[in-house]
Amino acid sequence: MVCPAVLLHCFIWISLMATGVQDDVTHIIGSMCVVQQSTVLIPCKYIHPQHEQLSSVEWLHEKSPEEEVRVSQDPAFEGRVEFVQSDARNCSLILRDVRKSDAGIFRLVHNTASGQIRMNAQGIRLDVTDAEVEVQTESDNVTEGDWILFICGSCIPSMTATYIWRKDGRLHSRHHGENLLYLESVGLEDRGRYLCTISGHEGLNSTSVDITVRPVYPPKNVSVSVSPSGVIVEGDSVTLNCISDSNPPAEISWIKGGMILQSGDTYSITNIKSEASGNYYCSARNKHRSLNSSAVTVNVMYPPKSVSVSVSPSGVIVEGDSVTLNCISDSNPPALNFSWFKENETSAVGSGQSFSISSFNSSFSGRFYCEAQNKHGSQRSASVSLTVKDPPKSVSVSVSPSGVIVEGDSVTLNCISDSNPPALNFSWFKENETSAVGSGQSFSISSFNSSFSGRFYCEAQNKYGSRRSVSLFVSATVAGGQNTGVYAAAGIGAALIGICIIAVVITILRKRVTPSEERNHRGSRHHKTVESPEDAYMTLDPKSRCSEYDTLDNMKRSCDTDNPEDQDTTYYNMDK
Repeated sequence: MVCPAVLLHCFIWISLMATGVQDDVTHIIGSMCVVQQSTVLIPCKYIHPQHEQLSSVEWLHEKSPEEEVRVSQDPAFEGRVEFVQSDARNCSLILRDVRKSDAGIFRLVHNTASGQIRMNAQGIRLDVTDAEVEVQTESDNVTEGDWILFICGSCIPSMTATYIWRKDGRLHSRHHGENLLYLESVGLEDRGRYLCTISGHEGLNSTSVDITVRPVYPPKNVSVSVSPSGVIVEGDSVTLNCISDSNPPAEISWIKGGMILQSGDTYSITNIKSEASGNYYCSARNKHRSLNSSAVTVNVMYPPKSVSVSVSPSGVIVEGDSVTLNCISDSNPPALNFSWFKENETSAVGSGQSFSISSFNSSFSGRFYCEAQNKHGSQRSASVSLTVKDPPKSVSVSVSPSGVIVEGDSVTLNCISDSNPPALNFSWFKENETSAVGSGQSFSISSFNSSFSGRFYCEAQNKYGSRRSVSLFVSATVAGGQNTGVYAAAGIGAALIGICIIAVVITILRKRVTPSEERNHRGSRHHKTVESPEDAYMTLDPKSRCSEYDTLDNMKRSCDTDNPEDQDTTYYNMDK
């Protein structure tokens, strides 16, 4: 196009008239931007003394520092360049049908007849632009509210131009002297195909750019997936993924039990423990809103652990109580198989989560433990000790020395009992005395004599009850008393024979009583009680006076009494 070149030519003449520089080459401006396929005037002027003749004038084109050609000799410029030399001071160059390859530095050089070379080393830079559109956006995916910058061409022509912007083939806007189109906050209506043209150069090819504007919206369809999706066993690695649909993309947070765990689309747990079981959910948030997913349950399976035994009742176990042992375990799934063992026994003594003994006694005492099992493994508990508590039983008295006791001997009675806990309180009693005669597990008489003779028993007591022993008869004899006892026994035997003879005579006489005497006798019974001859001898019946006979016999025997306690009494004869 020649019109801009003419204007530039006028500018050159004005500058030439204003300059006073001698013997110099000047390009007036340092750079130019030219529209592709247009015609451009590259301005130039030179000044030299009147007496000096020019031998040659030449334009050089530098495409790169390593490549410089003479314009008049380069085939690429053939037919497209014209050297303007209206007078000796104008050295401008006209370049038609400008191409991209014409970009570079142009310099004028002239030689004088004296052999001197004149040139401007800086030259003038020529940039070539077209109507291609370059786009810069706020983000890779343009969304509502983003900004977009369109750039038409690589530079703005030195001669002011008007840029025409079109969207979908329709005029969008015009910009004079500015090759930029800026959309500050795009909306869905800004979607479409954009291109630009330069006024006066509508024939230039222009690239178009398609703009897609994604609508903005808050998160929706937020959900969590778990990997692996099957059964989770303690020690596995588990990954939770948060899935959401939003624009702009949402920021993700992971939450369990009201506590934020971490941020990011995924949440991973390596070597998972049972403590990680629970409900997890993710929260998706962008600038419009936040939305939580539904909770997913992470259920970690593990074998029994923390297995223990509880005892009911939890206090003291007394003989006869019902006792129940319960096996407590922590496992997932819950243990269904329980076995009960007693230490030092080879096989299980029971099964089930509870093990009961309906009437506990000392034979059950020992250490018990349980074993809990599910499909992932088993574990046994620590042992618990069960001991029965009972009142004293099998209470008895032993005497020391165990042989014949002679007056003056030291005698010790010991109270023996079986109880748990052991009896600590012992009391000693002598029959027919109202109060205890002693206390402590042993009762001693330092110098035994006949006044101490009698039936002794003890009572043992612990916190669960008391029990008395059977009576033990203890007596002493005087030294040498063995012969005296024999004589006394013989005399008593003779007396008994005589009594038996008298009894026979009385019986015969009773048979001779007349009927009238019998009636008189019966009548007299209404006024006076007559002692039966048989009653008179009952005092000698060994069964009724066994204790007296025991002191005379050189043996020990039992005495039958109406008292059940007395029936168990053991008597000792201490005669020498």
